[in-house]
Amino acid sequence: MNFIRKYFQLDKYNTSIKVKFIAGLTTFISMSYILFVNPSVLGASGMNTGAVFTATALASALGSAIMGIVANYPIGEAPALGINAFFAYTVGVGMHVSWQTALASVFVASIIFILITLFKLREKIIDSIPADLKFAISSGIGLFIAFLGLQNGKLIVANKSTLVGLGSLHDPLVWITIFGLLVTVILMILNVPGAIFIGMVLAAFFGICTGQIALPHKVISTAPSLAPTFGQAIFHIKDINS
Repeated sequence: MNFIRKYFQLDKYNTSIKVKFIAGLTTFISMSYILFVNPSVLGASGMNTGAVFTATALASALGSAIMGIVANYPIGEAPALGINAFFAYTVGVGMHVSWQTALASVFVASIIFILITLFKLREKIIDSIPADLKFAISSGIGLFIAFLGLQNGKLIVANKSTLVGLGSLHDPLVWITIFGLLVTVILMILNVPGAIFIGMVLAAFFGICTGQIALPHKVISTAPSLAPTFGQAIFHIKDINS
């Protein structure tokens, strides 16, 4: 216990293991929505959702462990929304690129990111981008994700005249979407930890009650296999230029 207190500098920051545990649990609840959203988004490109779920959980656990133990920073790591939506809907669905080839491109891009980070070029690139453009990029990604969410929730639909139209209010899924949004927004305004996760759970419960979401066949099961997606990025590097 003394080693833990010394390594994580608990006395220096006037905190305790109990406080850190509660903080970690709160962070997990706030981030856990990605376990369900990421497979749903990447599944649109044809990837096996079970394998994506397991990969998301493992990547989040490993990244958070490295950040806490090696870097000694209280920051949770997990796949972020934005690039996954671009991967699935723009590259996969829009450009008709197979998910294997797209994944290989992401793998190559990750190697490039590691190299520019090691050679301290990443900071120079980021610093060279104007602040207004950074805000615009963040806002654009947020609007893109919100658009996809509203589309999947049937709150907005395609319209030949205006491109985007309001979904039918006779569709129960639309009301589930509205309910989930309202609950999440209210909880976020009240600064409730895990607001997004709670909103998702309540919306899912509402969906089950209305028959829009089927109950799972099992309450507990083993983690889905990584086999359907494991190693596909490396095996399809040769397909990037095809």
